[in-house]
Amino acid sequence: MGKKKHNNRKYSTKQIISWLWAHHKGCRTQAILNALLGLVQVAAGLVGVELLRQLTDIATGKLAGDLLMVAAFYVGMLLVEFLASIAHTWIASVLGVKSQNVMQQALFHRLLDGKWIGIEKFHSGDVLNRLFGDVSDIVSLMTEVLPFAVTLVVQFVASFIYLYSIDATLAYIVIIVSPIFLVLSKIYFKKMRRIVRKVKDNNSSIQSTIQESIQHKMVIKVMEMTRKMVDKLENRQSLLRYQIKTRARLSILTRTIVFIGFRGSALVALIYGLLQVKDGIVTIGVLMAFTQLIGRIQRPLLDFGRLLPVLVGSMTSSERLMELEELPLEHADDAETLVRRSQCKMQDAGCRMQDDKEFCNSEAKALGIRFDDVTYSYEDTGRLVLRNFSHDFHPGTFTAILGETGAGKTTLLRLMLSLIEPKEGNVALYDDEGNMVPASISSRKLFSYVPQGNTLFSGTIRENLRFGNPNATSAQMAEALHLAQADFVMELPQGLDTKCGELGGGLSEGQAQRIAIARALLRPCRILLLDEATSALDVQTEQSLLTGIKEHYSDRTIIFVTHRLSAVSFATEQILMERESAV
Repeated sequence: MGKKKHNNRKYSTKQIISWLWAHHKGCRTQAILNALLGLVQVAAGLVGVELLRQLTDIATGKLAGDLLMVAAFYVGMLLVEFLASIAHTWIASVLGVKSQNVMQQALFHRLLDGKWIGIEKFHSGDVLNRLFGDVSDIVSLMTEVLPFAVTLVVQFVASFIYLYSIDATLAYIVIIVSPIFLVLSKIYFKKMRRIVRKVKDNNSSIQSTIQESIQHKMVIKVMEMTRKMVDKLENRQSLLRYQIKTRARLSILTRTIVFIGFRGSALVALIYGLLQVKDGIVTIGVLMAFTQLIGRIQRPLLDFGRLLPVLVGSMTSSERLMELEELPLEHADDAETLVRRSQCKMQDAGCRMQDDKEFCNSEAKALGIRFDDVTYSYEDTGRLVLRNFSHDFHPGTFTAILGETGAGKTTLLRLMLSLIEPKEGNVALYDDEGNMVPASISSRKLFSYVPQGNTLFSGTIRENLRFGNPNATSAQMAEALHLAQADFVMELPQGLDTKCGELGGGLSEGQAQRIAIARALLRPCRILLLDEATSALDVQTEQSLLTGIKEHYSDRTIIFVTHRLSAVSFATEQILMERESAV
């Protein structure tokens, strides 16, 4: 339901323009340079028209002057136009990618800073489609389309003034169809905006289908659903083809009407000019200028017609990116007092902190977590997960959390990490001296976490381990791997530099899980959260792993979600959770 709400959201043109202006800064240099180059081309073009008129009149004896000199200036203007075009291509290549990268990076950063529960409303394929396709459209609009539009306006006005100075009647004949163009543009814009939104949303749906199918290829194969997934893709592609045909029909109809109108007025203007030449009112050079200026006046209007689909697409892309930016951001609270106290006994030990995120190894205190009457339900389903839950996870304890699926075990960990917030009640952290602060984003630095499933990134094992501690040495990594029962890594031909694919491709589930545990052990923390972290391990390996963690990290508070009764024997405390009944 959340996704549907986002897709149906409407923004006014004023809101979209305000958003574009707010994001224009990163593209401003390229936009200004492109606009200036466009103005240079307009100026050079109009000067070229005047020089062509003079050349023709000098050649026909209607005007006195140095033919070669004027011809040299004319060639110079053509060269200026060409060089400006080359410079535009260079700027687009050098600055265009940079502008796109800046916007992608800003949105990417915002998505990562957003609340965990917010981004889940969008399919990852849809998000990728927006970050690449829509960002590209917006950058193109701000760096190419808008400067080009400015150039077209200047060219239209300057060319009209020039033509008006030669013959006012001819100037009016050339632009007589402009009101028709403006009316059609308004109608076109409203209809096309609706169609383009459907096309972009369907494109996102197609990308999501392909991405999800590749990610779960094994399930599709085993369940023999290949044909169904291909048919699903074909249905969405068929709808896309229909939508694109609808868009093309509207575009062709509008362009045909405008083309007939403009070509008709240009033909009338040309006949009028020829009659003027026949009657000796104007020279052939002036007629040459007529034909040049007719194109330079009408071309901007025709180009505006070609720009309309781009403008409509950019408006839709803006809406889709604005939807991403509406995702709520996390706001860090001040938990530094507890963090510092938990990291090091500053006054007693005189321990020197190099960074607030670093821990003084031997002087750090264990921390506890207290739940007081916590109630939580997920907004998308409305199902009550926790009701008035209270428990004290005492500092230094090893707690096993058991319970059926959907009982709220993982939800507890998410509340501890402040990924979600209680609807009612409080979650707080405290040390053995009674210092207490609410669980917050700032307090995440006190945790290390192993979530369910395979969470490895593509890259080397060393790179994956450094997610736990960027400054970890090879010796520290080897020690963490040993504790996680992952000594097999050091026996691989490339050891820590062994590459693995997406989601740990090339490794078994058990191997990937043990590397993920080693990564968590490398992180300096006071609380270790393990969410079904040994589900892919055999009982003997699991027992060896838990024994090592319990012995080496006795100063940490460990919370272990599990379905295995064999793991309960390592716990000093146990919690059995039951699924809540419907609200």
